[in-house]
Amino acid sequence: MTLFLFVLLAALVFEYINGFHDAANAIATVVSTKVLTPRQAITMAAVCDMLGAFLGTAVATTIGKGIVDTGVVTMLTVLCALIAAILWGLLTWWLGLPSSSSHALVGGLCGSALATAHGNWSVLKWSAFDAQGAHVGLWPKIVLPMITSPTVGFIGGGLLMLLLLIALHRVTPRRVNQIFGKAQLASAGFMGISHGANDAQKTMGIITLALFTGTTSGAFNQLPSWLGFLHTPEFSIPNWVIITCALTLAAGTSAGGWRIIRTMGHKMVKLQPVHGFAAETTAALIIHTATSVGMPVSTTHVISTSIMGVGAAKRFSAVKWGVVGRIVWAWVLTLPVTGLTGYWLLKLLRAAGA
Repeated sequence: MTLFLFVLLAALVFEYINGFHDAANAIATVVSTKVLTPRQAITMAAVCDMLGAFLGTAVATTIGKGIVDTGVVTMLTVLCALIAAILWGLLTWWLGLPSSSSHALVGGLCGSALATAHGNWSVLKWSAFDAQGAHVGLWPKIVLPMITSPTVGFIGGGLLMLLLLIALHRVTPRRVNQIFGKAQLASAGFMGISHGANDAQKTMGIITLALFTGTTSGAFNQLPSWLGFLHTPEFSIPNWVIITCALTLAAGTSAGGWRIIRTMGHKMVKLQPVHGFAAETTAALIIHTATSVGMPVSTTHVISTSIMGVGAAKRFSAVKWGVVGRIVWAWVLTLPVTGLTGYWLLKLLRAAGA
């Protein structure tokens, strides 16, 4: 039970960090275009994140039982996965790099599961079909979306921006700013809800995996009756987990993540309201679609590449490609670094007798 409490604490810390680390996803553009003040934008993002967290559990199910063999997972496996994701999130936040909390959690879970299984790679669910005939596993749910969603974000953002430029070429810049200053409120809200729907579910999945592990391993057998709500004999997301994750993500978002907001909202591309609208709308549509089919995509990758695509549509040189290069390196390193961290953390804790 003590170990589960550490897991729960680590999960909530991860969710909180996810909130302020990824606050930039929803509000960087609306702040940089000066449609809202930073405090107004953060308040709106926190509310939208919380509302989005209640929109389904398909992504949570993918994280909890679609990536690694749940029969091998222990409470220590989950704890090491969370610690690896937390460390990477804090490092990239400190450096001001918009990395993926989703991929950090997946990498940590894969690494710690491999260590738990003594290096047996079969513990990872690479590609399979479930009872309903749906394609599940790391390849269709994690790796393929990791490649395609940023690509679609870049192309989609660029195309939408080009269409808007064509449609608005006779409208005065002042009028364009007036129209899209209001429209961007809707697109930023949509982005916030989409972010909350996808990102909050990742922590729901990892907490439910810990509950399922504690129940099936017998670790919860001696719990007093008032803790009966912890028993999870089948993998389903409890309501109290959904509510807790929604509130924690909203609290983290309300704290902001100014280092990353500056990178995304100011350093990559100089944005006007119409550009912010195009980037947010593109990213929100992609994330919403992925969430509906249980894909835990990186909201950071999607909004970042949407901003890049919008900037490239303005003028290719408008994108500060040196900053983009640093961001891409953070993306590339996320899975291997967190995987190795999760692996060696479990090895070290096991050697220490944990």
